[in-house]
Amino acid sequence: MRWTREEYEILKLTRRYVTRDRRYLRLGSALLGLSGRDRAKFIRKLGKAAGEISPRELGVLLDRGWRERGTAAWLIAVAGRTEFRERLGELLLASERPFVGQDYCLALATFGTPADADLLVAYLDRYLPRLDLDYDQRAALGALLLLDAKLGTDRAARFLVPGGLWQQWIHGQGSKARDDPDEYREFIGMLCAFADEAAKHCSA
Repeated sequence: MRWTREEYEILKLTRRYVTRDRRYLRLGSALLGLSGRDRAKFIRKLGKAAGEISPRELGVLLDRGWRERGTAAWLIAVAGRTEFRERLGELLLASERPFVGQDYCLALATFGTPADADLLVAYLDRYLPRLDLDYDQRAALGALLLLDAKLGTDRAARFLVPGGLWQQWIHGQGSKARDDPDEYREFIGMLCAFADEAAKHCSA
C-alpha cells in the first residue's frame, strides 16, 4: 500500500504526539491516578510536546478523530495557544465526536477569560435543554464555575436556580449522575492544575 504525502504526515503526527506512550488514553481522569516518577515523567513529556508542535500541526490533528482532537486540545491548553479559542468553541458546540468535549472545556478553562466563559455558556444554552443528550454538560458547567471563581463573575448561577436548566436536564430522560456541581468544578480544576504544571516544561 502506497501512502500519499498527506497520509504519511498525519501518521507521523499521530505517532509522535497522540499514540506515543498511549498519551491519548492517559489525558483526562486517568491523570489523577498518576503519582511519583510516572507523573513527573508524563508531565515533562507533555509540556515538551506542547512546545514542539506547530500551530499547523495542531490544526491537522483537530481535523481528525477523537483521539487526535483530544490530544490536540491538551497540547493547546498546556502551551496556552489562545489563537485556537474559537476553533475549540466551534468543536465543542458541534459535538461531532464523543470523548473530547471535556478536553475542549479544559482548554477553555485554562485560558481563563470572559471570552472562554462565553463559549461555555453558549454550549450550556444549547445542550442543557436537550434532556435526551448526555454529552459534556457536566464538564462545561464545571469549567464555567471555575471561571466564575477566577473572574469574580456569577454566570453559572442562572443555570443552577431551582427548576432551572440544570435541574431540568439532570431529571430529564436517561439516568444521569446527580453529583454536586462543585464536584465538577473541582475536577476541572485538578485537570487545569495538571496542565499548568506541564506548562512549566513547555518552551512555546
